[in-house]
Amino acid sequence: MPLTSTCLCLLTTITADGERQVLLGHKKTGLGTGKIVALGGHVEAGESPDEAAAREVKEEAGVTVDAAAVREVAYITFLFPVRPGWDMTVNVFAATQWDGEVTETAEITPQWFPVTALPLARMWDDARHWLPRVLAGERLRATFSYEADCETVASARIEPMP
Repeated sequence: MPLTSTCLCLLTTITADGERQVLLGHKKTGLGTGKIVALGGHVEAGESPDEAAAREVKEEAGVTVDAAAVREVAYITFLFPVRPGWDMTVNVFAATQWDGEVTETAEITPQWFPVTALPLARMWDDARHWLPRVLAGERLRATFSYEADCETVASARIEPMP
């Protein structure tokens, strides 16, 4: 069975006082409810991952990102041995330009976080392994396998993306 294809998009900005921030959100529905997550979701039929990332940002935070303006920063495979229906591949993109004002939606309460103070304890366990590295400029390919609790990373393989 093929893995579900999904995408994430990390919007970053620099504040007036020079602090770099990333837009994440409190997930209100679906997989990951209650966690702080990056914006993103499923890649629909006939849609490229970068197009899906742009669509998901619009749906979840109300801002428009041009699919041509996103750059791929990671490709991650997530495996949940006791919940194989959750297994997925994720194209992770980053963008620094968008149009509109960030707004809350039915799915996400968006919030800006300093890159130096990420809410990792409130995110999926894998985020601590890859998110700080990607935000520091690394491009990664990774595979994470979760324990039976579907909350704890059992194993991680991370390598530079070619």
